[in-house]
Amino acid sequence: MPEHCVLPPPLATITRTVIVAAGRFAPGHLGELTPIMPFELVDAVLSETRTVQRRLRDLPSRVGVYFLLAMCLFPEVGYRLVWAKLTAGLPGMPVVRPSTKALRDLHRRLGSTPVRALFEVLAGPLARPTTSGVRFGPYRTVSFDGCSSIKVPDSERNPGWLGRCPHGGYPQV
Repeated sequence: MPEHCVLPPPLATITRTVIVAAGRFAPGHLGELTPIMPFELVDAVLSETRTVQRRLRDLPSRVGVYFLLAMCLFPEVGYRLVWAKLTAGLPGMPVVRPSTKALRDLHRRLGSTPVRALFEVLAGPLARPTTSGVRFGPYRTVSFDGCSSIKVPDSERNPGWLGRCPHGGYPQV
């Protein structure tokens, strides 16, 4: 007598086609950062720092890097609002809605290593030394927008030459 199994096979393949915008409007786009930090660069840094996810996740490591960058762009809001800003440009697409704990775990799982590696790859002057206004004699010129917001450590030397902050807190440049 033949045996019949009523259980489904242990593996199943589900395929679906998702149409997404390309280039400037690709998923995960962070305004002007995506042309400077394309997905291929982020993937290369993740593999070099060995921080690529080990299993398929709703929040892969690549998304985590862009999420960490978005957190730097919007430091005054929480994880959920940063995620909402990051995914706001993807209307009509099925976007995962992670909990605050899932976003916190993503942040902890990645750590600072891939962001530090991205900085090391991308840091440096963008202009050539021969470009007008880039150098003043042997020095490279630098400008700050809103210098009063740069705080320095409250050591013994810094308040002496910077003065005290009128509202308390750390001395400011």
